[in-house]
Amino acid sequence: MVNSISVLGSTGSIGRQSLEAAARLGIRVEALTAQKSAELLEAQIRRFRPRYAALYDADAAKALRTAVRDLDVEIGEGLDGLRRAAVMDGADAVVTAVSGSVGLRPTLDAIDAKKRICLANKETLVCAGRLVMRAARERGAEIIPVDSEHAAIFQCLEGRRDQLRRILLTGSGGPFRGWTRDMTRDVTPAQAVAHPNWSMGAKISVDSATMMNKGLEFIEAMHLFSVTPDDITVVVHPESVIHSMVELTDGTVLAQLAVPDMGLPIQYSMTWPDRAASPYERLDFWQMRALTFEAPDPEKTPCLALAMECARREDAAACVMSAANEAAVALFLAGRIGFNDICGLVRAATDALGAMPADTLDRVLAADAAARDFIHTKIQ
Repeated sequence: MVNSISVLGSTGSIGRQSLEAAARLGIRVEALTAQKSAELLEAQIRRFRPRYAALYDADAAKALRTAVRDLDVEIGEGLDGLRRAAVMDGADAVVTAVSGSVGLRPTLDAIDAKKRICLANKETLVCAGRLVMRAARERGAEIIPVDSEHAAIFQCLEGRRDQLRRILLTGSGGPFRGWTRDMTRDVTPAQAVAHPNWSMGAKISVDSATMMNKGLEFIEAMHLFSVTPDDITVVVHPESVIHSMVELTDGTVLAQLAVPDMGLPIQYSMTWPDRAASPYERLDFWQMRALTFEAPDPEKTPCLALAMECARREDAAACVMSAANEAAVALFLAGRIGFNDICGLVRAATDALGAMPADTLDRVLAADAAARDFIHTKIQ
């Protein structure tokens, strides 16, 4: 178990749950960061007393400095603030719970500093998986996945990496499972964020509704577990009890089961390789009526189909897709585009820009920026 952590994205859903787990486990908090939620970050600073905190938004950081001037805490801002938090002396691990590619540089910094990465930022591996995993191998940094699906695969594969035949990546199907594209045409942001099983932030909830989330996880799993797209099968599992499975060379299938609560994989990323008692609800097998499984329908889930196409490419297609999706989802949540417009815009960006190179960090970031510009230009 780690002794101290920095939490990047501490005011979001994963960040807040990470802090609760740290408090319960007696893990010290060395640094906190957020986008612009100055009031909530102030409350966290007063409770957890980190030595350093940062806000990405400069105006919010200025307000925070004034609010906590009575405390012994340094306040940073911008990307430099996030990067400093990622390498804080005394922190054994870094929870990367920021949303989007902004988490890429801080994650690489933490890897270079040989921190344990409690990885909750999908875009880091989707955009630059080869670069990140190579850096982790070279530096000897641990990457422990926080996503429930990857945490499940990680647990099922412990001591069995050389016996893997394929990964069975499960997903609930989201709130519109089985709906046709015609039925989702008038979906509102409020409907899209109302996930039937999980309590998550708005962006990831929309991604779950479009099943882009499963596409991002597909690419992430490739990099985390050093497999090809042909080694991963997506399985729709509406109950979200089995969080993913692995099939071994002899045909044995191992599954990880638990209630759908992100607190469990968050805690395990901090305690690995050990386990600790937790307050989370236990599975009640007598209340489970059935566990059901379906194959995803690519016609009804075009975002997932697009992501699986991008997974087979070695250019910037996955990075462009991820960045374009982030921009498009923000526009949908703001009421500026429709639900079905998300995938169309992401497809257009990927077709236009996906062939950009992505073999260096600068090129990855350039592709990311180009994709965002493309989306915003399209809807002006």
